[in-house]
Amino acid sequence: MECPKCRFDNREEARFCSESGHKLEFICPKCGTGNRLGANFSDKCGHDFVKPAERSPIDYSRPPSYTPKHLADKILTKRSAIEGERKLVTLLFAHVANYTWNFTLLKASG
Repeated sequence: MECPKCRFDNREEARFCSESGHKLEFICPKCGTGNRLGANFSDKCGHDFVKPAERSPIDYSRPPSYTPKHLADKILTKRSAIEGERKLVTLLFAHVANYTWNFTLLKASG
């Protein structure tokens, strides 16, 4: 059983990670109950862990609808620190044609 915190491979019967001491459980997103890792359904509410959760479509006209809260908080609290920030960026464009490779490398300097 792989620990979700440190990725250590524990024995299947383990309840806590031998490496990090982290409790080996999965928290149900519906009821908040801890379940064993690898469970298909919640022990308390029967929520299906295998079926992907339905997501509402992203509204690109409203950035708060798709911006993670931790990132939005960082932007709002440290706005003056990141305003006008410059970073070195490297872009690679590759085009495959007739089994030959053509590379174009653009390097922006800040």
